[in-house]
Amino acid sequence: MKKVLVLGGTRFFGKRLVHGLVEAGADVTVATRGLAEVELPPGVKRLTLDRDDRESLSAAGEQSWDIVYDNICYSSQNALDACDVFRGKVGKYVLTSTLSVYDFSDESLKEEAFDPFHYEILPATREKVTYQEGKRQAEAVFFQQSDFPVAAVRFPIVLAEDDYTQRLHFHVEHIQQERPIGIANPQAIMCFIHAQEAAEFLHWVGTSSLTGPINACSNGTIRQQSLMENIAQIVGKPVELVAEQDAADFSPFAFPASFYMDNQKAQAAGFTFRELDEWLPELIQTISTKLSTPKV
Repeated sequence: MKKVLVLGGTRFFGKRLVHGLVEAGADVTVATRGLAEVELPPGVKRLTLDRDDRESLSAAGEQSWDIVYDNICYSSQNALDACDVFRGKVGKYVLTSTLSVYDFSDESLKEEAFDPFHYEILPATREKVTYQEGKRQAEAVFFQQSDFPVAAVRFPIVLAEDDYTQRLHFHVEHIQQERPIGIANPQAIMCFIHAQEAAEFLHWVGTSSLTGPINACSNGTIRQQSLMENIAQIVGKPVELVAEQDAADFSPFAFPASFYMDNQKAQAAGFTFRELDEWLPELIQTISTKLSTPKV
């Protein structure tokens, strides 16, 4: 039985990961600040700690783990603390990283487009850096200073009906209400992954021999304008796209340029990704139905 620690596993794809691990027979401990009441599968242990406090995190380092999944690492300091606390205590470490470690590009981004093995480490806490720089720094620390194998899973925007950021919901609701949507570059190409697929990929990576940076996204891409038109077709109302709009109406997907990744490394290692057009329309329909159903 694998002994697994999940740092941040009480919502979205983290919660799905925990369920998958339990179903696979793992001995799972979830570590969070304990601020939210969340129902987890029977048998899952809980560990209350503050990820941003080195002394608090040390409670997790009092045990050894076959796998540690880290969904809440956002800075070099977070990573440095983990490398120290878990030194000699981990069989494999899986860091949840992001497409955002890259810069915008008209080409599909491969893992080598950002090299964390030679990136300069600048110790800083999360409030001192941008999201992009924080994740770059976290990867750099783990790959340069850890004494355990590390896989950094780079996800694009993750979607599901329970997405707490409500980014896809924003577009569905705006089109339902026939409100304009601000789009900087309608022809920008995007990629996505479903929260369930993200959880399944994390689970798979943890038990595989794959290490290093790894891109993970559904097969297929979509242009921002096409996505809006697809939503409009499902909702049954027209979409109005504008170049400039008040912040309240500006799309959270409105990248100024294309931003999408190549997932061939993971596929070559044996993981089969879903097709984007097989699940995205169904998700849009689910969200549209939910938003249009009167609340009781």
